[in-house]
Amino acid sequence: MADAYKIDETVDITNVVCPVTFVKTKVALEELDDGQILSVHMKDGEPVQNVPRSVKEEGHQILKLIDNEDGTYDLIVKKVGD
Repeated sequence: MADAYKIDETVDITNVVCPVTFVKTKVALEELDDGQILSVHMKDGEPVQNVPRSVKEEGHQILKLIDNEDGTYDLIVKKVGD
């Protein structure tokens, strides 16, 4: 796989609903050091529409959104410092 990333932390938000999806993602990002990579496992629909947008608005870098083809996605995010 050409787009291999070293995932530092993974958070599964498939069992939570908005806006808690972003809250859990934000908390996970806050626990990482700058430059570390977070994988966010989420359901299709509202989380896929809202979480990436909110992460970008916080100033972090979206590296990839992976469609797992089972109704879930993995969002790969690089933490960017303040």
